[in-house]
Amino acid sequence: MWQKIVGTLIVVLVLNFFLPRIMPGDPFNFISVEEGSVTVTLTEDQIAHYHAYYGMDKPMLEQFTTYISRTLRGDLGISIYYNRPVSEMIGERLIWTLLLVISALGISSLFGSALGLISAYHARESSILDDLLLRMMTILSEIPDFIIGLALLIYFGAHLKWFPLAGATTAFAVYDSAFDAFRDYVHHAALPCLTLSLSSIGDFYLLSRQSAVSVLTEPYILTARAKGLRKRRLIFHHVLANAISPILARIFMKMGGMLSGAVLVEVVFAYPGIGKLMREAVSMRDYVLIQGIFFYVAVLILIFNTAADMIFKKMKQRGFHEKL
Repeated sequence: MWQKIVGTLIVVLVLNFFLPRIMPGDPFNFISVEEGSVTVTLTEDQIAHYHAYYGMDKPMLEQFTTYISRTLRGDLGISIYYNRPVSEMIGERLIWTLLLVISALGISSLFGSALGLISAYHARESSILDDLLLRMMTILSEIPDFIIGLALLIYFGAHLKWFPLAGATTAFAVYDSAFDAFRDYVHHAALPCLTLSLSSIGDFYLLSRQSAVSVLTEPYILTARAKGLRKRRLIFHHVLANAISPILARIFMKMGGMLSGAVLVEVVFAYPGIGKLMREAVSMRDYVLIQGIFFYVAVLILIFNTAADMIFKKMKQRGFHEKL
């Protein structure tokens, strides 16, 4: 396992270095253009000075070795455009993204798994409920998250005006209490969180339904039915207990996917997370900031996927089946 992790990390570092550099345009020439709020004009001497400062005047191989050495020491450098430490900027934005992703993951896994269990129980009866849920969730899982976000934003934000259109807090707001601040945060995060939840609930539903259908054919479940156990106890005590291992593994795997999906969702809602920072970095050709964001996200995804693999193997070894 550790060989795969190290190999994946090496590939990430290599791609992380070279991909930003194949983007067209020099970052210093780009920010020298006077457009919109960008009013800084750099001379050729100043551009050459910054190239030397960031080591961009050195051979590519030397730049690469310097980048690897600094990254492994935890030094992600100074943002070209914002002139701030990259680690500090990512830390400020990452907390917003993690709050959004964790909330959406909890909602989608809870409701998706519950609906999957209910649907699986009725699947043997060829019920309308199971057929309807299966069709709805299959369609929902195929819709891109940013399309869901745009639809929610237009209807609930612009048309009904129930939720704000952008941001994570009300501009210049003064809160009377911590509860007022929390309520404002939730109000702004509701639509982005709902978007991520809806885009992921189908995956948990399908996985839960498939696992539960498999468990329902086991002999000990047939024994439980023969004992006359109530439906609720049979589903949530016996079936869920034995179908939960792949669901737990998927939670960690899905968190990595949600981090990637949050990039587009945050752009749609102008939510100040790591996704919006990524868009700003790409727009400004900020190589250093792009590298730092990619590295953070890649490492987090690698950690979550490794944790999912370990949990799945551990629970598989234990033979997670209940004896009645």
